[in-house]
Amino acid sequence: MPNDTLSKYLFHWDKKPLPWEMRVRVAYYIAEALDHCNTENRKIYHDLNAYRVLFDEDGDPRLSAFGLMKNSRDGKSYSTNLAYTPPEFLRTGSVIPESVIYSYGTVLFDLLSGKHIPPSHALDLIRGKNVLLLMDSSLEGQYANDDAMKLVELASKCLQSEARDRGDIKFLLTAVAPFQKQKEVASHVLMGLPKNTVEVPTMLSPLGKACARMDLTAVHDILLKTGYKDEEGAENELSFQEWTQQVQDMLNTKKFGDIAFRDKDFKKAIEYYSELVAMMSGPSATVFGRRAFSYLMNGQAELALRDAMEAQVCLPEWPTAFYLQGLALSKLGMETDAQDMLNDGVAFDTKRHNVWRN
Repeated sequence: MPNDTLSKYLFHWDKKPLPWEMRVRVAYYIAEALDHCNTENRKIYHDLNAYRVLFDEDGDPRLSAFGLMKNSRDGKSYSTNLAYTPPEFLRTGSVIPESVIYSYGTVLFDLLSGKHIPPSHALDLIRGKNVLLLMDSSLEGQYANDDAMKLVELASKCLQSEARDRGDIKFLLTAVAPFQKQKEVASHVLMGLPKNTVEVPTMLSPLGKACARMDLTAVHDILLKTGYKDEEGAENELSFQEWTQQVQDMLNTKKFGDIAFRDKDFKKAIEYYSELVAMMSGPSATVFGRRAFSYLMNGQAELALRDAMEAQVCLPEWPTAFYLQGLALSKLGMETDAQDMLNDGVAFDTKRHNVWRN
């Protein structure tokens, strides 16, 4: 997601504020993404806020997958700011699907006001009929007052203290859909971004083909053959200058992990690679990649996705990291996101081959 988060464009803009049409589009896209999560039986999305909304290369808003990765059963990790936490979480320490509607209301107020206003303060402004004080002054002349009032009323409904009074995701989608009037205007234009002219290639590498057809046996074989060569020359390469006992322990742990991975003892591989990650001074993309695949084979797709993301942090343009994320997302039932990751892997594969060819 190369074009940053919604929070930057709402709260930290340095050129021009986000236009009304784009704010409405964001509201609709979030509702659409939540509806998709609901359809896939992922009804709890944690910490929905302006930092969770990202913009892709075309300027289209996307909902981060991070909100799906927290365990709602612990009842402890819903929000980092009590001023914006759903009332039921404060009362019982747990969240319910309607809690997501409450969080959507806070984001909708963010979009309307251009500020992060605590829900109680926003509701006080509405009750005092000071709606114009709530609206972002930079949007003056860009919207009809009736449209603004309807969206303010929708946000207010989302923030009702009783969960049963908030409506559901389908209600949100239906309520926001009529405001999607500017579909013919490209997102990159609304955000002032240059048009992305790079076409995603359709040719897949052997690893890409294996991931596309979910052939985990082939993926394992390719990861074995590739080894650690993709990290040659990287700062986090597994090479050590001082042969201390600590270094020898690390090399032994790596060796045992690689043997377990080769022998398809993925549970053991996870154990050894986890020890190695804790011992190393710098992370290794290959270790994270191998542990991600091991998690996949162990039926732990969320942990696999986490490690694949860590591998991408180590080597931002490493195709394998994107392919592994695609596999994990597919296992989690997020097929659209999985396809996006596959396409990104193809793009970086092609870029790499073009560099080698030149």
